[in-house]
Amino acid sequence: MAERRFRGLILDFVGVLTSNMVEVAELFEIRERLRPDTFLRAWADPAGQVLYRQLESGEIDQKAWNSDFGALMGVDGEDLMRRLLYMMDPAHEVLQVVREARAAGVRTAVLSNSLGREPYDPYGPYELDERFDVVVLSSEHGIRKPDSAIFELTLDRLGITAESCVFADDSEVNLPPADALGMTVIHALDEHETADELRRLLDLPPM
Repeated sequence: MAERRFRGLILDFVGVLTSNMVEVAELFEIRERLRPDTFLRAWADPAGQVLYRQLESGEIDQKAWNSDFGALMGVDGEDLMRRLLYMMDPAHEVLQVVREARAAGVRTAVLSNSLGREPYDPYGPYELDERFDVVVLSSEHGIRKPDSAIFELTLDRLGITAESCVFADDSEVNLPPADALGMTVIHALDEHETADELRRLLDLPPM
């Protein structure tokens, strides 16, 4: 049997291992009876971008983000992250690829710009430590995507080279640093298409 081209797989969390964040935000707005795009406007606001960077780098905790981002949207910030992500579902096809890849000897990692873990832990139901060889959350290291240092850290923990690794993320800004290091990158916008492309690259049988 020919040697497998790729020995590692690194995946973003939200939007790759889960449903699309835009859809999740839309459902949140419907439940909370907010105007359409309320979340996206706050997310795109410079103040909203600062709050996300601070949360992801560990400068603020989720509780502070809840309060300040809620104020930016004009809603009650109490347990906001839980309310926002209430309808976020697993991307089952991609998770199945992870299972098959690990069984085939591919080293796997989650690399996520952190959403915090208290008072709400969005990672908990996914049992990432059991499903992946390595889990890297940005807040635990004080660095965040797209900083190349967090990609290098993840590769080091996996024990593989960039050239032997596939990286998938739904945020296009995170792809160039991984590509520059030598990884093969996927802009993951659709669960089915992402799973199919991962299967092709990792020499896994089609569904």
